[in-house]
Amino acid sequence: MSLAHTAAEYMLSDALLPDRRGPRLKGLRLELPLDRMVKFIAVGFPLLLMSLAFAQEFSSGPPIRCFSPSNFSIRQAAYVDGSCWDSLVHHEQDELGQYKTKSLWPHKVLPYSLLALAVVMYLPVLLWQYAAAPALSSDLLFIISELDKSYNRSIRLVQHMLKIRQKSSDPHVFWDELEKARKERYFEFPLLERYLACKQRSHSLVATYLLRNSLLLLFTSAIYLYLGHFHLDVFFQEEFSCSIKTGLLNDETHVPHLITCRLTSLSILQIVSLSSLTIYTLLVPVIIYNLTRLCRWDKRLLSVYEMLPAFDLLSRKMLGCPINDLNVILLFLRANISELISFSWLSVLCVLKDTTTQKHNIDTVVDFMTLLAGLEPTKPKHLTHRVCDENP
Repeated sequence: MSLAHTAAEYMLSDALLPDRRGPRLKGLRLELPLDRMVKFIAVGFPLLLMSLAFAQEFSSGPPIRCFSPSNFSIRQAAYVDGSCWDSLVHHEQDELGQYKTKSLWPHKVLPYSLLALAVVMYLPVLLWQYAAAPALSSDLLFIISELDKSYNRSIRLVQHMLKIRQKSSDPHVFWDELEKARKERYFEFPLLERYLACKQRSHSLVATYLLRNSLLLLFTSAIYLYLGHFHLDVFFQEEFSCSIKTGLLNDETHVPHLITCRLTSLSILQIVSLSSLTIYTLLVPVIIYNLTRLCRWDKRLLSVYEMLPAFDLLSRKMLGCPINDLNVILLFLRANISELISFSWLSVLCVLKDTTTQKHNIDTVVDFMTLLAGLEPTKPKHLTHRVCDENP
């Protein structure tokens, strides 16, 4: 065996990817990075504000302080505070002298409304995890495995070609068989390409992804309506008039009709309202951007894998409307690029292919690795001329 053939075999052996059997791909990402960021902010931020509201209540005491008459005892003043907090209704006179009431209930339900907001914003995440993640996981496992296997098959094919060329006594026979194999497309393994082509006609994943982001936009719009309709009405009202002349106290003459109370938790409501409005407004462009990514193909990822035999979705112009499951899978393949060991090898080969002087002879990784192993991608010209001379 010559030194050149030995070096070529070592080079091809190093180019083979390791066999990943057993517990593999445990860290498979089933959420895109931006979707994960939106989830953490949309769900975690209300929980943070809820803890802030409870911390303020425990540290500063009651969220309300009423100015009871001076003749009230401490127990009577505490009763006034509790009664006004339970009712939380503001009484005011109109121009006709009639009393109007306005409820200030957003102060009372503030921590619980934040908890409800966190639960509601988590519903799209649950929808994705249970409706799409299992099918997406199986698709990614199969596609990643097949992409790496297809790369390995190409390398093993070059190794086999190298052995046949070394054992062949007549180079004409070898090149005739090689050209016949290429003409009959023996080097192609179309299972993966056909599977991906089928995914272009499937829309379950993309429908779930669109529904997830649409629900996020819908719930964000509901937050705007809630803040604008309920919080804005009590946003600047720090004091209110409370009536405790109800029940047994209704006929008591020494009890004033209205008692002024002050909301000590107003600053917390203002912080919650402004910060929620700001954060969810910033999330809207991110959600819209996630939706717009479904309107274009990740052609860079596809162009790299065009080096594999029978993976010519781009060159055959097989890509149609990008709103289908295949585009969603490509987005998640990009997010799981660390699991695609063949991607780094093929990226290097693509760069080398673009810089080689024989671009017209190199279409796939088989052609390029054949050239690196010391074989011509096509029949050498001197053999072609010799055949022409022998058969004038």
